[in-house]
Amino acid sequence: METVYFLGIDIAKKKFDGALTVDGKAFHRVESGNTAKDIKALFKDLKKKFSISYSQLVVCMEHTGIYCHPLLDVLTENHIKVCVESSIQIKRSQGMVRGKTDKIDAQRISSYAYRNRENLHFWTPQRLIIQKLKAMLVTRERLIRAKTELQVPINECEEFIDESIQQMMIKACQNTINRLERDIANIEKMIDDLVKEDAQLNHQYQLATSVTGIGKITALSMIVSTGEFTRIQEAKKFACYSGVAPFEHSSGSSIRGKTRVSKMANMTIKKLLHLCAMAAARYDQELQAYYQRKVSEGKNKMSVINAVRNKLISRVFACINSNRKYQKIYKHALHET
Repeated sequence: METVYFLGIDIAKKKFDGALTVDGKAFHRVESGNTAKDIKALFKDLKKKFSISYSQLVVCMEHTGIYCHPLLDVLTENHIKVCVESSIQIKRSQGMVRGKTDKIDAQRISSYAYRNRENLHFWTPQRLIIQKLKAMLVTRERLIRAKTELQVPINECEEFIDESIQQMMIKACQNTINRLERDIANIEKMIDDLVKEDAQLNHQYQLATSVTGIGKITALSMIVSTGEFTRIQEAKKFACYSGVAPFEHSSGSSIRGKTRVSKMANMTIKKLLHLCAMAAARYDQELQAYYQRKVSEGKNKMSVINAVRNKLISRVFACINSNRKYQKIYKHALHET
């Protein structure tokens, strides 16, 4: 087997620390500024110093949002294999540890990559249009959050404070709220235009929204988070990722807890799916009947809503995997005359 070097990197805003290993025991420490120029110089130096080709190198790092981008761009440009893991995944793999510095963290990440070298999942960049869509969805969410933080307190205090004070608050905030509403409308139009200009994105969007209850933002968020349904291809895995998959909670003969969902989840997706489930339980006849039946049987309402969320996920993935829109009354092709 070809010798592979494992480079663990702990990224900060302006710089990062790294630890290079071959055997998971001996480490060569490196450090670089977090700019494209500095990163390119670092990898050229490593290539020269250790006489390795980029095909022999595996880089592993924690996901740190936008701070990862300069490094990922350089790695992609030079076709260097990279694994981007969640911090909790790496932390829990280490067992009980003491002490924390950037240099120690880089060494631990390098050790993680070496130990799990046979099971690493390598990162691949999303299409540019998906990156744009993701940025727009995040911006829209921030704008809505800002509007809510201004609007809700004004509405809630209507019955509890003097009207003149409320009018003063409205006057102080109304221009900002109006501007936020215009910005939200503008970015939603930009999102619509982006979807229409890409055939693949638009096709998956049409399939997902054919499911009653699944709205525009939820469908697009699912497309982005699943990597256009390539990184996550199964409904059960997406349910787990979204924090709606129920897990048993029991141990021995004394612990018999209720089945519960995990708190380790994409909370944005989870909230969107909750709203979708509420809408589906009202407007989809089958799910409405299901919800009413289970509640009448004494089931907890939130547990039933969670079951509806899972059903919606299953329907979306069924549409994507079969490449057809959702049909309320499904008729198999073999039964057609």
